[in-house]
Amino acid sequence: MKFGKEFAAQMVQEWRDAYMDYNSLKTVLKDIVRIRQRSVSTPVMAASTSKSSLKRKVSLYRAFSGLTSRHRSSPRKNEDEVILVHAVEQQEGADGHYQTMFLMSSDTGGEYELVFFRRLDDEFNKVLNFYKMKVQEVMDEANELTKQMDALIAVRINVDKPMVKFHFHGADLENLASNERKPGRQHMDVIQEIEMSAEGNLEEQNQNEIFENSGDNYRKGKGQKVSIQGSRPTSLDILDHVQINNVPPETPVSTLKGILMSTNSATSFGKKELRKAEELMTQAFTEFYRKLQILKSYCFLNLLAFSKIMKKYDKITSRNASKTYMAMVDKSYLGNSDEITRLMERVEATFIKHFANGNHRKGMKILRPKARRERHRITFSLGFFSGCSLALVVATVVLIHARNLLKSQGRTQYMDNMFPLYSLFGFIVLHMLMYSANIYFWRRYRVNYSFIFGFKQGTELGYRQVCLLSSVLAVLALVGVISNLDMEMDERTRSFGALTELVPLGLLTVVVLIIFCPFNIIYRSSRFILIQSAFHCLCAPLYKVTLQDFFLADQLTSQVQAFRSLEFYVCYYGWGDFKIRSNKCQGSGVYNSFYFVVAIVPYWMRFLQSLRRLIEEKDAMHGYNGLKYFSILVAVAMRTTHDLQKGMIWKIMAAVSSGVATIIATYWDIVIDWGLLRRDSKNPWLRDKLLVSNRSVYFVAMALNVVLRLAWMQSVLGFRDAPFLHRQALIAIVACLEIIRRGIWNFFRLENEHLNNVGKYRAFKSVPLPFHHDNDEDRNI
Repeated sequence: MKFGKEFAAQMVQEWRDAYMDYNSLKTVLKDIVRIRQRSVSTPVMAASTSKSSLKRKVSLYRAFSGLTSRHRSSPRKNEDEVILVHAVEQQEGADGHYQTMFLMSSDTGGEYELVFFRRLDDEFNKVLNFYKMKVQEVMDEANELTKQMDALIAVRINVDKPMVKFHFHGADLENLASNERKPGRQHMDVIQEIEMSAEGNLEEQNQNEIFENSGDNYRKGKGQKVSIQGSRPTSLDILDHVQINNVPPETPVSTLKGILMSTNSATSFGKKELRKAEELMTQAFTEFYRKLQILKSYCFLNLLAFSKIMKKYDKITSRNASKTYMAMVDKSYLGNSDEITRLMERVEATFIKHFANGNHRKGMKILRPKARRERHRITFSLGFFSGCSLALVVATVVLIHARNLLKSQGRTQYMDNMFPLYSLFGFIVLHMLMYSANIYFWRRYRVNYSFIFGFKQGTELGYRQVCLLSSVLAVLALVGVISNLDMEMDERTRSFGALTELVPLGLLTVVVLIIFCPFNIIYRSSRFILIQSAFHCLCAPLYKVTLQDFFLADQLTSQVQAFRSLEFYVCYYGWGDFKIRSNKCQGSGVYNSFYFVVAIVPYWMRFLQSLRRLIEEKDAMHGYNGLKYFSILVAVAMRTTHDLQKGMIWKIMAAVSSGVATIIATYWDIVIDWGLLRRDSKNPWLRDKLLVSNRSVYFVAMALNVVLRLAWMQSVLGFRDAPFLHRQALIAIVACLEIIRRGIWNFFRLENEHLNNVGKYRAFKSVPLPFHHDNDEDRNI
């Protein structure tokens, strides 16, 4: 792989604009090559050849410099350096600015080389300033984490109350007496933890080893006295200046309590608060360490890029400028600073001691989670089950055609009773296939979907895993369809009617059991994330809304027909006579009521989520988004009422509400969610930044979105009663079109979110800290 592609592949995509623009510098070098090639002619080449051969002959008679004189200065060295390039560091700005002076601009193509070094300086200064800014940010965050750790240790001691005995001089005995909170107590409530410094001497290191052992003892042994030599105890006065941060409610009960009951301002430090603080600090240290890793990688990649581009310049121009320029780069803050490396070592030592109980392997496993490995068995299984599903599709078509089932007497009965049961699995499989395609294209165009969704590093599913799950489900569903047809047609098994009708129910039971299976099989972490997000959607607005939650709620709005199929399962097997393949669901008032409710529940969840975000974030756009979902909710309600009761009035109301909702939703999809149709954009009627180079893809996607949005109008316009298609088949086709539209929407929605993160250089998630200090002044705590 060429370095340019490798460089782009290893970039932090949210920081793409802050990296050295390697491709633009390569373009200038290509211009230099082109100019040099144009200026070369045959006579000039002959003259240069004879001149070079003469120089070589003369060089044969020069004095031999010796084999061991590696560091002997050459009389031509200074001359070559003056001729090639000289780096000048300006002292105007406090942040430092570097400018290269090119002394050979009069040579052929020299003006292009001058342009090259000007751009090179611009790129270097851009990288340098960005790196300085990020280093300062992590240093400020490190100082805040230090304060948080001091407060955490104080709370830990206040809760655990270790029995610790200190040995110190008489002058400190008075401090000991003053620091005891309860008279007569033989143990201390305060320990000043001495962290081992990288420059510390052996005595400090031994003191830290003693403290680490004592810390492990007071965590493991209750009430055990520990002797600490040389430690200086301090008071727990820090707890008087620290409060527990108000973490957003995590349960519906806590949310309701926060609304109905007044909050108590008193600060309490108990085991519950300690456990929550330790969890938040673990997350904070993990995310902070990841920032340091990425910042260190940013520095290394850019240094390597500058080295590569200078070597390429030397090769093209036959000069020796890379040594001089890279010497300046190495002496700069970018190449000479070691704050990040030292801070990473410090974070590792602190995390292993305080959050891994001294277990180095456990601590580093948390700080450096391994990426999910692509296994060959996944690829093999995917190919096997995909082939099986295609073969079963062909077998089903052949079976229907061979037995002429489309014209049989039981066709209508089958479509009214069995088809809705099996169509549920078709909707799920199609949605999973679209999601796997989304993941494939997100990865291809380097959309950081795992960061956007908040997945834990190394646990996110790839497109192969999702496609494998969908192919396995497709095989099970198709096997059920074929077995159902076989048992129905075969004279020997026709008597087992109950068993025949229970096949789809058994398949649904297996799927539900797999989803809620507590064992660590079949991607348990991903299943639990799905269950958690679904529960948050159902409990909206009692949970804080994250992108992961409202993105799933958007997917559920495209699965209305799947929810109605689940309702039909309950009716068919609960109140229907499934043994003779008959049901009276359409005539049931309860069924019709739930048929109405199930259709509007997904849109109601999104409406409540928008209201929650409007209240918390104070952004009017969330209010407008809520109005959009409310208009869709009204349209769905009108269409469902028209579907159940008929009548011209309901048809007109359904048509008007659906038209208004379609226009609003289409505009919101394209302009707000996708960020397209910008008049002043560099790309006409799109947006300034595009991940897909072929701009026609965006126009095709917009056109498809409009067409597929209009698909739901068929229920109002009367296409549902088409003579060439059964009513249930047409419903399934429209539902599949909506799922396909949602899959297309998913890609461009996340692309726009990713580009917003890129514009703000937002590559890390914010982790709430457990403690809040009353003032920002640095205190000796």
